[in-house]
Amino acid sequence: MNAVQIPLAATASQTLNVVLNQQLVRLDVYQRSTGLFMDIWLNDERIVAGAICQNLNPVVHTDYLGLGGDFVFVDTQGSDNPTYDGLGGRYVLTFAESQ
Repeated sequence: MNAVQIPLAATASQTLNVVLNQQLVRLDVYQRSTGLFMDIWLNDERIVAGAICQNLNPVVHTDYLGLGGDFVFVDTQGSDNPTYDGLGGRYVLTFAESQ
């Protein structure tokens, strides 16, 4: 399995563009009172909206959307769900390609 780390900043709301599996992917990551959430855009089409971000829990959960893998947040210091203030440090976002 090939995995890549996605660089995030410790800000409450951010958007970044990455190329994964030779496709343009836009990530909108934002903090709400109920947790950290993410929208995923593939080639300018939103394929996931308002997904809760939890420690070690895949964000997309399905292959049929054409992403070719899934995003997973990892708590490098324990087992807490991610919060914006630990992004890019304690909480790491990875993308693992499907096999």
